[in-house]
Amino acid sequence: MKILLVVTGIFFIFGIYAMMMWIWPEGWGWTPRQPEYEQMIMGIYATLGVFLILAARDPLANRSLIWFTIWSSIVHGGIMLIQALADKTERANLLGDVPALLIVAALLWYLMPRKPAG
Repeated sequence: MKILLVVTGIFFIFGIYAMMMWIWPEGWGWTPRQPEYEQMIMGIYATLGVFLILAARDPLANRSLIWFTIWSSIVHGGIMLIQALADKTERANLLGDVPALLIVAALLWYLMPRKPAG
């Protein structure tokens, strides 16, 4: 879990920006380009990334942040899935950010620390 939190945090800080701007804008951005919205999303995810890295020190003590990351990823991925199915210009997101968000949620859920007995 600690490694996953750090890797996810680093990706949220640097990877989302790189994917949206340079590596695969079609699968991670919006058509037509919406720089203001993209900057907002990148800022939110970069902030979450910093806190995920900090949470890696003690995942059990940061369960609420991890659950927020899980559920917000499911909701964001679900909304993007519906938008990509409804709008042909967003179909590349079906191979980009939609599965990435759902995979992150699934991995975090699977590795989620359980409360100690007693």
